[in-house]
Amino acid sequence: MPTDLKKMRNIGIMAHIDAGKTTTTERILYYTGKIHKIGEIDDGQATMDWMQQEQERGITICSAATTTTWKGYQINIIDTPGHVDFTAEVERSLRVLDGAVAVICAVGGVQPQTETVWRQADTFNVPRMVYVNKMDRIGADFYAAVESIKTKFGVECVALQIPMGQGQDFEGSIDLLKMKELRFEGDEGEKVVESDIDASRIDQANEWREKMIDQIASTDDELAEIYLEGGEITTEQLKKAIRKATIERQIVPVICGSSKKNTGVQPLIDAVVDYLPCPIDIPPAKGIHVKKDKEEEVLVPCDASKQALGLVFKIQYDKEMGSLCYVRMYSGKIASGSQILNINKKKRERVNRILRMHADKSEPVNSIEAGDIAVFVGLKLAQTGDSIGSEGFPVLLEEPVFPQPVISVALEPESMSERDKMNETLEILSKEDPTFTYHEDSETGQLIISGMGELHLDVLVTRMKDDFKVQCRVGAPQVTYREAVTAEAQVTEEFEKVLAGKETKAGLTVKVAARETGSGNSYSCTVRNQEIPDEIFEAIESAFKSCLESGINYGYPCTDTAVTVTGIDYDELTASTFAFEACAAQAFDKACNQAAPQLLEPVMNVDISCPKEFVGEAMSQMTQRGGIIIGQDSKTSEELIHAQAPMAKMFGFTTNLRSATKGMASFSLEFSHFQVKVGGLNNY
Repeated sequence: MPTDLKKMRNIGIMAHIDAGKTTTTERILYYTGKIHKIGEIDDGQATMDWMQQEQERGITICSAATTTTWKGYQINIIDTPGHVDFTAEVERSLRVLDGAVAVICAVGGVQPQTETVWRQADTFNVPRMVYVNKMDRIGADFYAAVESIKTKFGVECVALQIPMGQGQDFEGSIDLLKMKELRFEGDEGEKVVESDIDASRIDQANEWREKMIDQIASTDDELAEIYLEGGEITTEQLKKAIRKATIERQIVPVICGSSKKNTGVQPLIDAVVDYLPCPIDIPPAKGIHVKKDKEEEVLVPCDASKQALGLVFKIQYDKEMGSLCYVRMYSGKIASGSQILNINKKKRERVNRILRMHADKSEPVNSIEAGDIAVFVGLKLAQTGDSIGSEGFPVLLEEPVFPQPVISVALEPESMSERDKMNETLEILSKEDPTFTYHEDSETGQLIISGMGELHLDVLVTRMKDDFKVQCRVGAPQVTYREAVTAEAQVTEEFEKVLAGKETKAGLTVKVAARETGSGNSYSCTVRNQEIPDEIFEAIESAFKSCLESGINYGYPCTDTAVTVTGIDYDELTASTFAFEACAAQAFDKACNQAAPQLLEPVMNVDISCPKEFVGEAMSQMTQRGGIIIGQDSKTSEELIHAQAPMAKMFGFTTNLRSATKGMASFSLEFSHFQVKVGGLNNY
């Protein structure tokens, strides 16, 4: 049975850590009848935080997907993490969502991680609405929260509700479209009671309704005309205009509530259905057609009758079922048991089963169509970012780009028998999480794992021990440095050797130069000689690329370095691919050492939030670690300090900051850039 795409919503819940995303999702599932008991994060019972680590730590680590229905609409929800170490989880979820709900804390307003996820949503042009949560907390200020969204992001916020009382006096909200007071009664706030607006609040309600109509009319010519002529605008006309302006990202609708107190969630679900886009409201996905002679950009309209095309946006390992591939379908239909083509790997795979997920539980479905999200079981080769579909329409949807890992620790098995098990586990985890990598250090023989932060690696190592039962020891954290040249140099190098009685020769002229910070490495060859076979060119390119990976003096990967081959001395009687590879390695070494090589270290953006009385102590902790204070924002209840500091000096910062501020301060780290490290490797 074809699904009515107009009645489908793919939404994400995104916010700063502790703003109440999981609590809000939990209430949505309860009121839509998906669960029959509300689980609380504080008791480790939240449905969406199903992983043991999430329950113990009280935070969301991996995006959980679920599907529910409300008033005949199918809603696919992804609850994303708020902690900056798991920012890639948010990124890959936003890539496949049509709309998002940003949860903002009524006390804290826009917090650092809210800014990160908001920027990510901007990158993918995701229409969003805002839910101001925690209205019952002391210090809650709905109007200040709305103002902070406006000033921070420069968006037009349209309040569709205003609160009745704030903090301990919060009792519900006033719906500015219906002009009714909404209260939430019953044991779990399941009964929405509408009543006429109290005389003491009517003036404020009229003022905000007028403001709302004014904002909406400015986005819609038809409404503007009625408004200016003093005519009556109906609720239906308003809803239609709000929906259109939200999808076009001209406005951001705002509503309020307190999820923990079961207040205001049902209007939030109504708003998701009323104002966020369905799969056919958003522009068609863009892809690259790989079979045509030249790579051609094509548009992929959301249509179940067209050729099948989907994107694997997340992989999760299940003990019983193996790899679960989360797939967003962009076009066509895939049935369980059918064969599909992995377009990135150019290999065929079989979809054994298709499941509709509910956190860690699932129900089988026969097929999945364009616009929907489901889980495929049985794909062995698929990785995050792979496009899957049919051979008749081999289109690559853009791959997600993930940040580079910045922190590493050494890992070793307790016994040799554990080694194979550990390598298998690491392969599973790195397939699940693209920001987690591992490699063996050729010099020390140690196994090095790298990730986005101390918490990220701590979670992964604990998962290895608890979920996969791998017994291993962890070394001290190490920073992942980079190497780069800071000048330009050109060398001509010759390689000559007698191998197995045959003389082999190769000659190369190579230029290395520094590139702009953050632009990465590049390789080019300006030699155009018909007599030189392709395998020689390929051997030279492959040798230089592996040289860039293995570094100049310290063995760290190079970054922002350009390598150009300007001359090749080739003789068909003595040339061999090995000779040119060896010559390239020698030339690279010589050229880089003449081009003033430098060691680069990762620098982190640090955002510290703390009470006003501890600002001095927090800043002093930062400057003691070589940090630079960039700026400071004042909030009603706290101060926000923006700084930058070298990653190597940030280990153990949590403990020092907490003891200096009596446990009142918290901070978040995000990778900013690599900069030249003063004093080489030995000064920390």
